[in-house]
Amino acid sequence: MLKRFFSNKEPVKTLLSDEPARSSSRRRVMLIGLDCAAPELVFDRWPHDLPNLKSLYESGLHGLLRSCDPPITVPAWSVMMSSKSPGLLGVYGFRNRADHSYNKYAIANSIAIKEDRLWDILSRSGKRCIILGVPGTYPPRPLNGVLVGDFLTPNTNCNYTYPAALKHEIEQVVGEYILDVRDFRSGNKPKILADIYEMTRKRFQLARHLLTTRDWDYFMMVEMGVDRIHHAFWDDMDPAHRFYIAGNQFENAIRDYYREVDREIGRLLAFANDETAVLVVSDHGAKRMDGGICVNEWLLANGYLALSEKPDRPMPLNKVKVDWSRTKAWGDGGYYARIFLNVAGREPQGTIAPADYENVRDELIAGLGTIPGENGREIGTKVFRPERLYRKVRGVAPDLMVYFGDLSWRSVGTIGGGKIHTFENDTGPDGANHAHDGIFVLRDKVNTDAGIRVDGLGITDIAPTILNLFGLPIPNDMEGRAVSSLTKNFN
Repeated sequence: MLKRFFSNKEPVKTLLSDEPARSSSRRRVMLIGLDCAAPELVFDRWPHDLPNLKSLYESGLHGLLRSCDPPITVPAWSVMMSSKSPGLLGVYGFRNRADHSYNKYAIANSIAIKEDRLWDILSRSGKRCIILGVPGTYPPRPLNGVLVGDFLTPNTNCNYTYPAALKHEIEQVVGEYILDVRDFRSGNKPKILADIYEMTRKRFQLARHLLTTRDWDYFMMVEMGVDRIHHAFWDDMDPAHRFYIAGNQFENAIRDYYREVDREIGRLLAFANDETAVLVVSDHGAKRMDGGICVNEWLLANGYLALSEKPDRPMPLNKVKVDWSRTKAWGDGGYYARIFLNVAGREPQGTIAPADYENVRDELIAGLGTIPGENGREIGTKVFRPERLYRKVRGVAPDLMVYFGDLSWRSVGTIGGGKIHTFENDTGPDGANHAHDGIFVLRDKVNTDAGIRVDGLGITDIAPTILNLFGLPIPNDMEGRAVSSLTKNFN
């Protein structure tokens, strides 16, 4: 739709250095996204190590930002920018069932998002946008401005920018642009750390270049390095982690990286004049990972999953011979478990009569919710029916969503190990899982009082808040509300 209105030849200002452009009196909004940034680290543990973030929240509003369910990068950033739930978007993770067959999945890239996101609305209102690395933006779509795709871009040989010519400009500015740290679960910690720093340096360098050379009203970037460093190094930082070793060489890796990100944020703030509202947000937080629950092993042991042939070593379920004619349920691994029921008339070899569907779900909720830890103690698992989480459920949603240990335990989808509990992640070493609370910071010198803590914020409130900052109407179908910087409440 936008293609008809915006040219591939966007105007470029003739500024060659990374110095701030001449100040403008018009309203602007700058949003800096830090994927997985943890509020307990930013607000409580390290505020004096992060002077730029501290200055922002002491001169504006700040608080916890409740993520969506599930609190995962995909779909969380699209939820934030559309103010629509995962159920309405029909996206429940990176990979989603494409239909009710057993093995067909689709990656949730930009094509999967059918709802307007904030830059679509701003573009139609004549606002010029810079969108950099926001999850859910590859393949790129036209907008009024420029866009650089996200970490799900296969590689930089792809067309990952809008307009397409921007890709060559990026090469001239930063050399080889780094979309993501591809092997952040390799266990090679020195290399992971070096790659995270290089990725972050190049992303912020590109951000400064775009802010310098483009006319803009709305700037948004997302830095993935915070998420990657949590997953790779949380066990080195957290004394409560089962794998923590006091005095290890990476004990301060996360704190030092947060300091680096804070310095980069300080350089971006030079581009924000008094008419520029600045937000710093994260899509979710982080917590230590206590272990993994092998969900398909539990389903097998309890008669819900049947195999034609049991493997002699742990293998992904899609590599195993499942006897679907005797299977009632199976699960996907990940930060949370997605449980799918084999329903007659819905799945090809469905075994559960539709009349028994709720009874089986009730059984599974009771059983999955009481799986203990390896020591026999309760871990506080939460099990949800999607239709009770979302106003509308689109796509092929899980029949149940399971947060083992309230996300302190990962769901492990492999089968063949013969054990319910594991302390080795099936996708590589990982010390952290996601937490529901991310960060929210808003400094708006036009309206905001200083040092105000705001409670009750949700991820769907960000897009309405930004539209409100621009003085634009908020669509009626947005699920969130605008944070009023004048009253510290909601509009």
